Amino acid sequence: QVQLVESGGGLVQAGGSLRLSCAASGRTFSTMGWFRQASGKEREFVAGSSWGGSNTYYADFVKGRFTISRDNAKNTVYLQMNSLKAEDTATYYCAATLRLYSTYVREYEYWGQGTQVTVSS
Repeated sequence: QVQLVESGGGLVQAGGSLRLSCAASGRTFSTMGWFRQASGKEREFVAGSSWGGSNTYYADFVKGRFTISRDNAKNTVYLQMNSLKAEDTATYYCAATLRLYSTYVREYEYWGQGTQVTVSS
């Protein structure tokens, strides 16, 4: 069985930082990524990591603020979130796919249950 478990969400003030973790079990994946969904909004791509972390890519709205990384030995992906803004408030989801590259919700095959990030201003 495949399982993705997120952790690290919480309440933080604007300008602060959080580090999200996602531990995968059951198999390894070419690509792992992070998505987020704010209340009443569509789920959107945040960051992706392919080829064991050698290829990383980001949504424009987080470039320079967020960093995705992977620990392949632990089969874990991280999202370091700095300079957080109120508009970053959302449920953040870890996802994985066998595809070589993807930024689309529909192309990810496995999902965690999400971790809530709330940024106060």
